[in-house]
Parts: sequence; structure tokens; C-alpha cells
Amino acid sequence: MITLTETGKLQQHRHHNARALAIESERDIASEMERLGVSPEGIQIMEKKGVFRVIFLEQVSLRQAIIIKQEMLSKGGDAAMNAKVASLAGDSTDILLMGTTSQLLRASEGLMRQPFGLPQIAEEILEVLDALEPYGDRILQLGRHALPLGAKTYIMGILNTTPDSFSDGGTHMTVDAAVEHAWRLVEEGADIIDIGGESTRPGASPAPPAEEIRRVIPVIEALGQDFPVPVSVDTYKSEVAEAAIAAGAHMINDISALTIDPRLGGIVAGAKVPIVLMHMKGRPRDMQENPEYESVVSEVTGFLRTSVARAKEYGISGENIIIDPGIGFGKTVAHNLELLRRLKELKSLGCPILLGTSRKSFIGRTLGLPVEDRVEGTAATIALGIASGVDIVRVHDVKYMARVARMTDAIVRGGTSCER
Repeated sequence: MITLTETGKLQQHRHHNARALAIESERDIASEMERLGVSPEGIQIMEKKGVFRVIFLEQVSLRQAIIIKQEMLSKGGDAAMNAKVASLAGDSTDILLMGTTSQLLRASEGLMRQPFGLPQIAEEILEVLDALEPYGDRILQLGRHALPLGAKTYIMGILNTTPDSFSDGGTHMTVDAAVEHAWRLVEEGADIIDIGGESTRPGASPAPPAEEIRRVIPVIEALGQDFPVPVSVDTYKSEVAEAAIAAGAHMINDISALTIDPRLGGIVAGAKVPIVLMHMKGRPRDMQENPEYESVVSEVTGFLRTSVARAKEYGISGENIIIDPGIGFGKTVAHNLELLRRLKELKSLGCPILLGTSRKSFIGRTLGLPVEDRVEGTAATIALGIASGVDIVRVHDVKYMARVARMTDAIVRGGTSCER
């Protein structure tokens, strides 16, 4: 930019192209410093200073809150809490911790040396900080199939063998039709096939375990050991899961997160297969009857955190646990949209995330479209989910959503190859 000075002489102003960088993790800031030519020693010292985090803690006692505030301030960060804490009014408060990774780590070290249950809070903070970093070399193992997490978004193709599913009920009721559709989904880009023998649409009644087994097991057996992708089974019943695993299934997708059938946890733990733990408020037959939340993100996150702990108590390895926010399961349109806006918060749990939005009613109500015209709406949710850190997307329209995922992966994860 060139301007005239008061004396009439030309003066050139230099621009330095200042901008805020999109930094999500220590890996991001380290990459920027490497590009600048910073020494490896300098990167190691500074990478934790370049990532700012805001961590939310619920129901902290006033004594704990005061000490946490002191620790954060002493390390150069801060902590926001209810104004009543200053007058010691009330019993507890929620807190926002604000600081760089370095400041939060040093504050946590200080809390570890304090009494009053503060070491446990420090451990929770450290778990969140660890969970927000990229996976590294973590693998999701489904039988002989190894899926490296973070490398790409995996497409889970839906195969319903039910007469009453909301979108494709009655379409794949015979074994031949189901097998044909499974192979078609693989050709279209599915990385996992999820077989369901009971409709869990709003208002649906449960199917007897024997009927669910009759619908699902012959399909698994017909696909056989040479089927090129892993098979998941959508069930919350231990009898169905046990039969499915024996028939060759590699994963269980439980909409109840081990809350309906207490025997299921032991079956999954014994088989050492992955399990999807989904949030659901109520049961399919009544879940959409005026669902209410004080804070849908807080309650869903808390439920899933408890579900993960429960799964581990059964003996299920943390490496085999996947979480699902349960879009459409006991939630209004507003609840679903808020969960999608704030999906990144689920990364705090440290588990791979599965997202199931395909053709669901909240898309129809938002766009005013019937179930067969919700492909574009689904695509928008898939792209946003991937950008928010989702690892697996469960979809009906595999061909189109595989393209959406590949394009979004190219932007979010890097790479331009047209190869799968």
C-alpha cells in the first residue's frame, strides 16, 4: 500500500499478512514450527504453549473451585465460575478452565499435590488433554480386518433385514436379497456392513430374540469368511450377539450402551470384539415422546462416559469401545442440531466416534422433505461430522456418502488421491 506523506512524498506501508492459524492440536503447531525451521528442541519446548484449551468441569465443590482457580492463575491461565463462589454461597459450581496445554498440565501437577479430591480432578483434566490429540498408531481390530484410526473415515453400510425399518423396511428380507445388497454396498465403498434384525425407529416394538436371530444369522453365514469387509450386528440382546459372533460377526452395535441386557457386556468381553455404545433416552417405542434435557450435550457426554466405564468393568478393552451420540434417539430436532454443532466435545472421551444421521427425521423436518429425498441433508451432516472428528459414519446411501467422506477426508485429513 502506497500513500502520500504530509510533505507530499510517497510512503510505502509494509503488510505482514497477519492471520490466526487453524490450530487444533500439538501436531498442528509442531508442523507450523517445522515449516519455519524451528529446531527440534525448540519445538519440543514450545508445542504445548501453542494450543489453547477450554475445559469444562461440572459440580466442583467450593473448596476445590478456589484451589483450582489459584492453581490456574499461578500458571498463567484462568478459571471462570459462578460469582457466588466469592461469597462461599452454595455447595458447588461448574468451572471453565482456560489455558494453553502447558498451563493446564502444570496446573494439574499442582492439583495432584492437593487434598480434597483434587488429584482425581487433575486426572480427568489430563485424560481430556490426551484425548484431544491425534490417535497415533491406534488400530480398530475387527477379526482379520485392521482399521487404522485417523487415516480415513470408515463407511458403515446399513443392511436391515426387517419388515418395518423407517427407510428400507421389507426390502432385504430374504437371505439372497440381503447378501446381494451387502455385496452392492461393498462395491459402492462400504468398509463395514451393519446388519440389523429389529427396527429401532421411533415407536417400534421389540422383536423376540429368536426372530431376530432368524433374520440375521443366515445372512452372516451366507456372507461367509471370505466376505471382504467386517460385519457388525445391530443388537442389544445377548442371545443375538452370541449367535452372531459365533456365526462370524466382528462387532456389536448396541443402541442401549449395555443398559437393557446385563449379560451382553460379558459376551462382548469374552469374544474380544469391538462394541458401539450409543446414547438413547428411553426406548424406541417411547423415546420421541417429548424428550427433555437441561443440557443435551452435557447429558449425552455424561451418559457415554459412564457407559464406557461400565463396559470396562465388564472386561471390554478400551481399544474396543466406540461411542455414538445417538442422533434421533430420544431427541428433538433442536437437540440433534446442537449435538451436531458440538460434536467435537465428544472427542474428550478418548473413544472413536460413530455418527448415524442417514435419512433421519430431523433432516426431513429441517428441509421439509420425505425420507427418499434426504440424501443432500445427510451429506451435510456427514461432512460436518468428519470435520468434527467422527471416525465412522453409518449410512444407507453408501455410493454418495463414500464420495462425501473421501472429499471431506481430502480436506480435513490431507491427501488428493482418487484411490480408496
